[in-house]
Amino acid sequence: MKQPLAYIHPDARIASNVIIDPFVSIDRNVEIGEGTWIGSNVTIMEGVRIGKNCKIFPGAVIGAVPQDLKFKGEDTLVIIGDNNTIRECATIHRGTASRGKTVIGNNNLIMAYCHVAHDCVLGNNIIMSNSTQLAGEVVVSDYAVIGGGTLVHQFTHIGMHSMIQGGSRVNKDIPPYVMVGREPIQYSGVNSIGLRRRGFSNEQIRAIQDAYRTIYQSGLNVSMAAQKITNDMPSSQERDEILLFIKDSPRGIVKGYFE
Repeated sequence: MKQPLAYIHPDARIASNVIIDPFVSIDRNVEIGEGTWIGSNVTIMEGVRIGKNCKIFPGAVIGAVPQDLKFKGEDTLVIIGDNNTIRECATIHRGTASRGKTVIGNNNLIMAYCHVAHDCVLGNNIIMSNSTQLAGEVVVSDYAVIGGGTLVHQFTHIGMHSMIQGGSRVNKDIPPYVMVGREPIQYSGVNSIGLRRRGFSNEQIRAIQDAYRTIYQSGLNVSMAAQKITNDMPSSQERDEILLFIKDSPRGIVKGYFE
């Protein structure tokens, strides 16, 4: 349902039951799926794909060109999945030639005044609290929780089921299943409460804790600790996820307060 005071480009493809409030602007080359609500004063610019049953609150701007001096006007996208909530005045920018698209998965909550820069890739079931700022090409994996006012450096990877204290400055990769905080940012333990809420068993959580004790309390450097985990711990989904994350982390993982 379109309000007469909204502007919708005739080339936009919008499902019939999308609700569009007054003073919305929707550009060409935009697609919006069934059951989505677009609040007043939302701006959706060229190259945006929005899935089903999303809620986009007043003042959000989606699909603006990147704040990247290397951007030369190439055709790029913002791709947003299903069941996402994007709160007031959040901003999500298009990709560049680097990846060609900014991607947000399903079931995410992006709170007011958050920023998702060009070429970021967000998974599913993520919470970005108010005023979190992601620089370009950040990757955030499933079930990460980012506290309000967090600043995330470009190219950083935030692992699955991690939790970041509000007001943090993230300049290293955050491995999966952990909590981080303090200033400068440091490993603060395993996110055991969050893992229990998501159905992890006590045995799984203990194995994760054992792995991180080896990484942060054994006195070994990270590569040596990873080798010890490989040798001493039986293979499991959680162990292998930790090892793969470390292997694929060119920035290096966050330090621990034990170091």
